[in-house]
Amino acid sequence: MSLDVEAVRKDFPIMAREVHGVPLVYLDSANSAQKPQQVIDAEADLYANHYANVARAVHTLGSEVTNAYEGARDKVAAFLNAPSRDEIIFTRNITEALNLLAYSFSNASTFPGGEKFALGPGDEIVVTEMEHHSNLVPWQQLALRTGATFRWIPIGDDGRLVESAIDEVINERTKVVSFVYQSNALGTINPVKRIVERAHAVGALAIVDAAQAAPHIALDVQDLGADFVAFTGHKVYGPTGVGVLWGRYDLLAALPPFLGGGEMIETVAMEGSTFAAPPHRFEAGTPMIAQAVALGAAIDWLTDLGLDNVREHGEQITGYALEQLQTVPGLTIIGPADNVDRGATISFTLDGVHPHDVAQLLDEYGIAVRAGHHCARPVCLRFGIPATTRASFGVYTTTDEIDQLVVGLSKVAEMFST
Repeated sequence: MSLDVEAVRKDFPIMAREVHGVPLVYLDSANSAQKPQQVIDAEADLYANHYANVARAVHTLGSEVTNAYEGARDKVAAFLNAPSRDEIIFTRNITEALNLLAYSFSNASTFPGGEKFALGPGDEIVVTEMEHHSNLVPWQQLALRTGATFRWIPIGDDGRLVESAIDEVINERTKVVSFVYQSNALGTINPVKRIVERAHAVGALAIVDAAQAAPHIALDVQDLGADFVAFTGHKVYGPTGVGVLWGRYDLLAALPPFLGGGEMIETVAMEGSTFAAPPHRFEAGTPMIAQAVALGAAIDWLTDLGLDNVREHGEQITGYALEQLQTVPGLTIIGPADNVDRGATISFTLDGVHPHDVAQLLDEYGIAVRAGHHCARPVCLRFGIPATTRASFGVYTTTDEIDQLVVGLSKVAEMFST
């Protein structure tokens, strides 16, 4: 069974929009995916009919909202094939999830059982050269706080990690390896199991940024073998303001809290406090209640489509786009030029035209793409370019929209050649 894209598009109210008098062509899903009506309705229904604070009231609304919030945790656990719902932590986004880990690691040595996370001079933290800033800056800061050395696996000319560098950079001094599953700037899908196995072989923790993978690839944390995996709600057709951190329970239980406040405590006295067990230890204060419930609705909706169907559609639309884009004069794809181990994101440059000008002119044709360094500036530095234009696809993307993109780019190229 393949994905019925036209039926899928009917779930998205925004697909009926016009921009500058022409139908919208939304090719910016790697930035943020659009929302189906089912997700919009789930969030609105909670506010309209069931809203109260969670885990704080015994009245009917309090019970309803707590059940809905914790029910969303169950849905995320199933989505990730997590061994336990208690391994699912709700955060504001993946950026907060990764910062939670980096901050907690730096405080872990003073926490019972936290010695395994302690870093210091002589230890090394490893990322890749293709990381989003959210999986780069927190680890740079952790290295500065602890005196650990910050290292990275380089990118080859083909937009993939240098294979030989994986074993070289990840060595017996490595304590943390945090890397992206699928690059938001290049579309590259990295060899997750290979990197995880190498990290574990030297006794390091393995952390996976799955923000770009989650909308397209079925995530099975038990199969991946990593210690922590994170993703964000708004890229899986859910709302903004909610993300997910999954971690092995034994590791979460040994980590100190990220934030202090209500709900994350066990007991509080003026002389000191003790903390709740995971996941609530890491969810201080009133959480993102409606957003978590709507994320659960998004997961239901995406799962109902069939994750195999979703992946197949992504592969097909990306293969078609790669072929068609290479017919545009002066266009250079930055990243893998073939459709092997790459996701539904394509970055490119156009000779003689700044990427921001490309994006602005395409917008006049109703085509929404992103331009810039995509919060992955080291990628642009690696390829010696100031920025790229990026087209990224979702379950609602059609071949007709790819054709419109190619026509629009050809017009832009022609405009600047005269």
